[in-house]
Amino acid sequence: MNEVLIKRFDPELPLPEYKTDGAAAYDLYARLETEIPAGGLGVVPLNVAMQAPEGHWIMFAARSSLHKKGLMQVNGIAVMDADFCGDNDEYRAVLYNFTKEPVTVARGERIVQAVVMPLVRFPLRGVDKLENPDRGGFGTTGRH
Repeated sequence: MNEVLIKRFDPELPLPEYKTDGAAAYDLYARLETEIPAGGLGVVPLNVAMQAPEGHWIMFAARSSLHKKGLMQVNGIAVMDADFCGDNDEYRAVLYNFTKEPVTVARGERIVQAVVMPLVRFPLRGVDKLENPDRGGFGTTGRH
């Protein structure tokens, strides 16, 4: 059976878990209270180092409610490569405060969600030309 091995840095915080039978992701908790300045960045330790099953990697994205705090995950999603799995490789979320006031992330607050993904790699080959028709540029779908 494939399983994700999870080391918690603070065992008083809950072990991540899928909250429903249909959940694709599990929430990660802030290990420390972190104040993020207005218009600034903050790095929030997520209390876990994880080892994905062989042939998998872990992605995390903001929880859908994160924006209600005035925060967004800076890199949109985070790619946690399969080989980022050492005993001290604690996951962290880099958050941007888009408000005009400092925002505090409380210890134990759920702020991002993790998804275990299969690793699929393809050979890469450089070419001088792609033989497909142009669509008109980025963001042009639906324009007439």
